[in-house]
Amino acid sequence: VQLQASGGGLVQAGGSLRLSCAASGGTFSNFAMAWFRQAPGKEREFVASIRKNGRVTHYADSVEGRFTISRENSKKTVYLQMNSLQPEDTAMYYCATSPDGRPQYANWGPGTLVTVSS
Repeated sequence: VQLQASGGGLVQAGGSLRLSCAASGGTFSNFAMAWFRQAPGKEREFVASIRKNGRVTHYADSVEGRFTISRENSKKTVYLQMNSLQPEDTAMYYCATSPDGRPQYANWGPGTLVTVSS
């Protein structure tokens, strides 16, 4: 499976962005999907995940209530709706696959940069 994230950009604090991650190859609907991010000088951190059926999601405490992960298996795409963005959300955002129910992430695609200005 190859993944391509898109939708990043520059936004003011309090604004919103929606990231997309399109998959090609493989069987997208067999995988759980996740978003991670890495800020300059920091380690990569988990943001959100969604099971293959789209009904079970998990979020990092730092984004709970502000970000929403969703997926459209027919389009082989996972989304990350980000609201109430803050400067600390500035990072490169990556998507990845994992076996359903097991946090073993792989198939990292190129990231998309999100910059939040204060």
